[in-house]
Amino acid sequence: MTDSGVKAAVQWLVSVAPDPAACRWEWERNPHGIALLPAGKCWDVLILPGGLGRPALDVLTRLVDRPGPVLADFGDARLGFFVPPGTVSRWLGTGVRGAGRGTWIVVPYPGRAAGGVRWVIPPDGSGTLVDATLLELAMHEAAGAAALGGGGGAEGRQGG
Repeated sequence: MTDSGVKAAVQWLVSVAPDPAACRWEWERNPHGIALLPAGKCWDVLILPGGLGRPALDVLTRLVDRPGPVLADFGDARLGFFVPPGTVSRWLGTGVRGAGRGTWIVVPYPGRAAGGVRWVIPPDGSGTLVDATLLELAMHEAAGAAALGGGGGAEGRQGG
């Protein structure tokens, strides 16, 4: 990610912070800095178990060049897909958690891992988000492939 890309991503992310200057300060001064940012303003986050999230991301990246921001947590146990605001309130899916209006998410500085949380696909600052319909199709394809292959998918379809 270029310096201008990081700056644009930071600007986009901090735009939802209650105190954008404090958020930026924490990221810039602390190499392991994270910010708690409110979901539901510019994005919601759909959180998939890693066993489903990783293959779904593989499918998504075959469908579109840049699907939108995706976070991974400790050991890639879960992947968080940044989707349009309001998606969580309409989402019906077993084992998929949602962070929407009224919830907060841990966000590392773009291009840096922090406390086990890292960007798999960092935001580019343009506001591009994961298309929830494509994500759903990718999840179905990933779950179907796991079922046919008989391995790797069971843990991703269980509650998380």
